[in-house]
Amino acid sequence: MYKPSTIPYLRHRGFQYTFKAGRLSLGLFFPIEAFQGDMPTMLNQVSLAQRAEDLGFSTLWFRDVPLRDPTFGDVGQIFDPWVYLGFIAGQTSKVALGTASIAIPLRHPLHTAKAAASVDQLSGGRLLLGVATGDRPVEFPAFGVDPDERGEIFRENLDIIRRAQRTSFEPLQWTRGLLANADLIPKPTTTEVPFFVTGNSRQSVDWIARESSGWMNYPRPPQAQQGIVESWRKAVSAEVGDVYKPFLQSLYIDLDAQPSMPPTPIHLGFKLGRDYLMKLLEALEAIGVDHVILNLKYGRRPAAEVVEELGSHVVPRFGAHTS
Repeated sequence: MYKPSTIPYLRHRGFQYTFKAGRLSLGLFFPIEAFQGDMPTMLNQVSLAQRAEDLGFSTLWFRDVPLRDPTFGDVGQIFDPWVYLGFIAGQTSKVALGTASIAIPLRHPLHTAKAAASVDQLSGGRLLLGVATGDRPVEFPAFGVDPDERGEIFRENLDIIRRAQRTSFEPLQWTRGLLANADLIPKPTTTEVPFFVTGNSRQSVDWIARESSGWMNYPRPPQAQQGIVESWRKAVSAEVGDVYKPFLQSLYIDLDAQPSMPPTPIHLGFKLGRDYLMKLLEALEAIGVDHVILNLKYGRRPAAEVVEELGSHVVPRFGAHTS
């Protein structure tokens, strides 16, 4: 049996607030609003974030979309994720703050390591670092990255991020740089910021199970997701033994005002009433999903109204872990 004291991320404040084996928690994607097209209004986001925190959502999630590609359909929360993380961190006090996800190949690893450690320190240990290879074709030539090499760049950059956070004045050399006679500061609140690989990011499941703090995946019906979760648990057991590494997924919802409205599919989720949302979340919890990130983009009701309904009727069953 593992000892939490020997695994740094298990002591991390944001990790403990979001994850507990056998218990599903709920998070929200920014922007916390429903909108058409690819550009949100970004109105009332601070008050909505604060209200979500008060209602018991465990985590607020920030996306990394550096450039607007109108054909892709969604620019995320518009603002640079590190700037926006710092801004929201200053307006909240306990909710965890996650990235979903930082496109590692598009950013210098030392900049990413410093930004992540800075947010983690300034927020009091609330940062959860979702990482990915990036998936928008227009981004790679703009940042001088060969998309065919993004899997290798992802793995190498992530290694440098982790080593820079975990060590002091240790020489670090990689394909695109050399760190010598200098140290990255600040360091995170734990040995390294907990990080979660998004999808496969061109890595094997065994590698993700061995290296990451958890796996962030895409929405599927429970019967399909069950097989993915089971393969994850088997890979974790084989690679690191009896260690808790959570499974996360996103879910788009259009929450109907009628609680008993049965589900109908929408892009990456469902239009449904809260009664059926509860059943869906219970089914996901039963198969081993640890955290669900709700996205309200395709909703038809005001976000504030949906957040209040979720907070009153759903979050109490799937809230943050305070003990």
